[in-house]
Amino acid sequence: MTHPRLSIIIPVFNDAQPVERLLRLLVPPISLSDDPPEILVVDGGSRDGSAEVASRLGARVLQTESGRGLQLNAGARLARGEWLWLLHADSQPSAAAVDWMCSHRAIDWGRFDVRFDDDSARLRLTAQMMNGRSRLTGICTGDQGIFLHRRLLALAGGIPEQPLMEDIELSRRLKRLCRPTCVPLTLQTSARRWQADGWGKTVWTMWLYRLRYWLGVSAERLAAEYYPD
Repeated sequence: MTHPRLSIIIPVFNDAQPVERLLRLLVPPISLSDDPPEILVVDGGSRDGSAEVASRLGARVLQTESGRGLQLNAGARLARGEWLWLLHADSQPSAAAVDWMCSHRAIDWGRFDVRFDDDSARLRLTAQMMNGRSRLTGICTGDQGIFLHRRLLALAGGIPEQPLMEDIELSRRLKRLCRPTCVPLTLQTSARRWQADGWGKTVWTMWLYRLRYWLGVSAERLAAEYYPD
């Protein structure tokens, strides 16, 4: 079997609607590619038919326990591609970003610019700050669509199977090997958390959790607070 150059890995948990929207966005352009990517949806025990939706739309579906880091790492182990693109279910990459991923070959790892599906001034500024901070620090988030070469992932020890901050930890490990390429093409993400909790509270919560993680608080402890029973 000929292996694809690119595998797109999408972890889901009760994400039937957003993953359907994402797959309907991805499938038409990549179906025209000379080397169409593999799409691997990793379901963490959804009860809303996420896995069935993904299978119906042509994705390869893997069932695992829930936990984004665990799901991503399970997908990376089974993916057949030389390159891996880690996408959240509520991501909507631009056509230019999809084309770039389907054709580019020279970068070790990196991410795209993020923007929100809410065009308010505060969230436009927030996206600009997120993208600028990432360029400055070399730390990328899952909302920015991290991509990497399989060889580099092996050197980094795989995707951290931790319940929170798996994207920050992965970036930290990869950054020790080389700095990321920050591609100035956009990937849209959902603003629902900001809309539900409020802009100020969300900014404060995100920075506080990240600071505590950098100061050594475990991902398990942070996750227990972030996802209370």
